[in-house]
Amino acid sequence: MAHPLEFIGMISHRAQSEIHPPQGPVIDPDYVRRFAQAHEAAGFDRILVAWGSTSPDALLVASHAAAATSRIGFMVAHRPGFIAPTLAARQFATFDQLSGGRAAVHVISGGSPQDQKKDGDYLSHDERYARSEEYAALLKRLWTSTTPFDHQGTYYRFEGGFSEVKPMRSIPVFFGGSSDVAIDIAGRIADVYAFWGETLDQARETIGKVRASVARAGRDPASIRFSLSFRPVLAATEEAAWTRARGILERIREIRGERFGNGSAKSESVGSQRLLAAAAGGAVRDTRLWTEVAAAVGAGANTTALVGTPEQVAETLAQYHALGITTFLIRGFDPLEDAVAFGQELLPATRAAIHNAVPAAAE
Repeated sequence: MAHPLEFIGMISHRAQSEIHPPQGPVIDPDYVRRFAQAHEAAGFDRILVAWGSTSPDALLVASHAAAATSRIGFMVAHRPGFIAPTLAARQFATFDQLSGGRAAVHVISGGSPQDQKKDGDYLSHDERYARSEEYAALLKRLWTSTTPFDHQGTYYRFEGGFSEVKPMRSIPVFFGGSSDVAIDIAGRIADVYAFWGETLDQARETIGKVRASVARAGRDPASIRFSLSFRPVLAATEEAAWTRARGILERIREIRGERFGNGSAKSESVGSQRLLAAAAGGAVRDTRLWTEVAAAVGAGANTTALVGTPEQVAETLAQYHALGITTFLIRGFDPLEDAVAFGQELLPATRAAIHNAVPAAAE
């Protein structure tokens, strides 16, 4: 089963990144508008709106961005446990209708106990994933059921649950997590399995585990899609790209020393542990997978980078595509400017590299 190549970017509610501390109001509506429009003009297929336990509501930010664009899709991060699945189903279906069928949901189970407690969630790691499975299954049923139904599960109970509003088309469910329980659940509920940028060998291992889980669930292993996240660092020459990368790392260390000290909150995320394991194997893996930012910030997010010219990074993405990854979530350390640059250089170079690799792969 062939899946189309897809590029996902990421927008935020104000200008900020690991090298740009946030300034000004928490929500900058004009920046959200320009950021979304830049991704649409650059040729991205979808944009992620992230979840934060102290951040503005992701679905409302996505709604503002959707009103400023016409084509680009949205991948809205959402954590189960804080609102009922019946309400969430109606919210996402409403957004899908108002945006013209551009909704996707990224179900985030939560890797940090400290972060979960900020919203009053005290479940264990495995319980959070079990709750996500029940939640995601209910979302899918509510989006398709033509009649009200009752439900009594481990985490949710309701009578006569129903969503009058339905999505324009099936809303894709992105799901991540590298623990055994997460991969087991992904096999049953994920339309797209999303993970952070690993080495080629790690990615091959992850894909194999997820496809085996899909098969155990009685689904076609070829039906699931894979999304991999990277932070490209580009320049006209490889030397200039590495010079830029070193400047990014120095700036991150400077900011973290000023604002946070050198420690990082402990995470239960196995995905984070895999990034740190990759970093322990060297600052650069597989020619241009740069791990030092992941190590510097504790790998609490997608922080592995690909460093080089657009053509070099495109060739690396084509290698991951050959493993079965058809969706790439890419964002830069200069978020808005990099989104524009990716559209001008990296996206077309990657499409060309993958196209040119097809005949060789078939031989």
